[in-house]
Amino acid sequence: MAFLEDGNHTAVTEFILLGLTDDPVLRVVLFTIILCIYLVTVSGNLSTILLIRVSSQLHHPMYFFLSHLASVDIGISSSVTPNMLINFLVSQSTISYLGCGIQLSSADFFGSVECFLLAAMAYDRFMAISNPLLYSTKLSTQVCIQLVVGSYIGGFLNASFAIVYFFSFQFCGPNRINHFFCDIAPLIELTCSDVSVFAVVTSFSAGSVIVITVFVIAISYSCILITILKMNSTEGREKAFTTCTSHLTAVILYYGTITFIYVMPKSSYSTDQNKVVSLFYMVVIPMLNPLIYSLRNNEIKGALKRQLGKKTLS
Repeated sequence: MAFLEDGNHTAVTEFILLGLTDDPVLRVVLFTIILCIYLVTVSGNLSTILLIRVSSQLHHPMYFFLSHLASVDIGISSSVTPNMLINFLVSQSTISYLGCGIQLSSADFFGSVECFLLAAMAYDRFMAISNPLLYSTKLSTQVCIQLVVGSYIGGFLNASFAIVYFFSFQFCGPNRINHFFCDIAPLIELTCSDVSVFAVVTSFSAGSVIVITVFVIAISYSCILITILKMNSTEGREKAFTTCTSHLTAVILYYGTITFIYVMPKSSYSTDQNKVVSLFYMVVIPMLNPLIYSLRNNEIKGALKRQLGKKTLS
């Protein structure tokens, strides 16, 4: 049942996800494409994690952060993709009230953790290039663990605001969500509760995550740029720049999409555009990250060749 009588209100017990399209042919095409993307995402990120764990050459801070980034990418994609794939195959896509809350909180959690990890990785690159003599001291194993744990705690705190308010909302009218997952914006449109306080709290929380992490990334790369410009050797400049390109590409892709979704005025783009950008942010980018880091990083390519060589010899 989608509705349940509760005193003077009709409480929603499940939601209908309208998804990406109603066209049956296009649904089959999208199912095939997104399934392939998801398989590449999971296998690519798991391979990255495994390679970093088994290769002693990759046992330093940059790759420690990268292994956690790969785990978070799996989490972001898995929070929405399996359910979306199932919904392509059924005539009416439904999700329970509890399931919607879990999906909303998990997407917020992993999305926030990714922001913090990208900031930690920017700090890592700053220390490696601008302060190489202090690198091992400033980014010891203990410091790296603290930064990663802090990232997960920050993600949990940001997600907790959304989930607490979600379960305090009353949904007493329509239950059709014009999206492929339980995003906060379409849910606000369905609730009959006062969302003024919620809007302020969640905007402040999400805005704080974005502002803090962007500030750290911007300061880190400003210092990196100054250091590179001071280098006399062209080869040294190229090497320093090369170590940053993978991370910088990941940052531009990620923050470019979340800026479009959460910062730009809602009147400036349509719901369909929001769906496409959300699909890119939650499904495509987690697939691209391991490709970006493996194709642009000689150490990872070298470690992969060594591991494949060991397999061949054995």
